[in-house]
Amino acid sequence: MHQTSLPARAIPVCAINDTTLRDGEQAPGVAFTVAEKAAIAAALDAAGIDEIEAGTPAMGGEEIEAIQAAVHAAPHARVAAWCRMTEADVDAALRAGVRYANLSVPTSPRQIAAKLRGDPAAVLARIARVVPYARDRGLTVSVGGEDSSRADPDFLARVLDAAATAGAWRFRFADTLGVLDPFSTEAAFRRLRAGSDLSLEFHGHDDLGLATANTLAALRGGATEASVCVLGLGERAGNAALEQVAAALARLRQGATRIDLARLAGLAELVARSARRSIPPAQPIVGEVAFTHESGIHVSGLLRDPATYEAMDPALFGRERRIVLGKHSGAAAVREALLRAGVAPCEAVITELVGRLRALAGRVKRPVTSPELLALHAEAAG
Repeated sequence: MHQTSLPARAIPVCAINDTTLRDGEQAPGVAFTVAEKAAIAAALDAAGIDEIEAGTPAMGGEEIEAIQAAVHAAPHARVAAWCRMTEADVDAALRAGVRYANLSVPTSPRQIAAKLRGDPAAVLARIARVVPYARDRGLTVSVGGEDSSRADPDFLARVLDAAATAGAWRFRFADTLGVLDPFSTEAAFRRLRAGSDLSLEFHGHDDLGLATANTLAALRGGATEASVCVLGLGERAGNAALEQVAAALARLRQGATRIDLARLAGLAELVARSARRSIPPAQPIVGEVAFTHESGIHVSGLLRDPATYEAMDPALFGRERRIVLGKHSGAAAVREALLRAGVAPCEAVITELVGRLRALAGRVKRPVTSPELLALHAEAAG
C-alpha cells in the first residue's frame, strides 16, 4: 500500500518560489498575454506557491499591467517583481503595485566587469544604496546574486553581509549558467549558512540537466527557499521544474511544502497551452506516460502490489495508473485487459494471444487498443 503522507517526525518547511511568469517567459519564443499571466498566477496561488515572481516592470507598461493583474489574481502568495539593482527599477516595481522586490546584481568577476564595468566594490556600493531606497518606499527586499556559482566565495560572503546590513531579508544564489553539481551546491550553501542568518534561496538552471538535483542539494545544505518554473521553463535549457522539486521533497522526506500535489498536472497543462509548448510524454509527474506501464514483469508485479513498481501513488498527483498493451506485455496484462473488456480469457490460447499481440505492436509501433486485443483473442480462440 502506498504511503500518502509525510512521517510524523519534524521536517523543515521549504518555501517554493515560482518564476514561470518571469524566467519562464524568458524561454525562447515564449510570450504570455496579460490574461494568461493572471490565469497562471491564480493557478499557482491555488496550488500553494509561496512566492510568484511575476515579471520585470522595467520592461514597460504592458509588463507592469501584467504584474498588477498577477497581484490581484494571487491573494495568498507573495507576488514579487524582478529588478536590477537600480533606483529606476525600484520605481517601476512600485508602479506595478507589488510589495516584494527581488533586486539582482552580478557577483562573478566576469559579469561584474562586463555588465557593470566596475569592480566588486561597486557591487557592494549598489547594495548599500539601492536596498535602503527600496525599503524606504515600503518594499520588502531580496537581493539576488547573479552568477553566484562563479563568484569568489569570500566576496559572496561580503555580498550577504552587505545585503543584511542594508535591510534585505533574503539572498538568492543563482546558478545562472547551470554549471554546478549537487556536491558543490551543497558545499556552497553550507558555507553561506554558516556565515549568515539571511533566508537563502537557490535558483538553478538546467544546462547540465542538474537543476532539480542541485535544488535539493541546496536545501540539504541550508537553503530555505527553492526557485522553480512550471515544466522547467526558462532561458536556454530552463530551470528546476516545480513539479519535480515538489514531488521529490515529498517523496524523499526532505522538506514540507504548502504545494497541493494534485494541482500540478492541471497547472502544467495551463502553462504548456499558454507557452505553446507540448509536454513531453515522459515528463516526470505530469507527462502523459509518467504513470503508464507496459513491461510484462512490471505489470505482473503491479497487479499484485502497486508499490512493487510505483514509488509514488499516481492519485497523489490527481493522476491514474495506466497499463497499456505492447511489444513487452505478458500474460498477466493480457488477462487483466480481457477481464476489463468483459471477456473471460481463454487460458488455452493465452500464450498464442500474447505472441499475436507482440507481433501487432511491433508492426504498428504504438499500444494495442482494446478492440484490437479482442479481435486477436477471437482469432486465437477460433
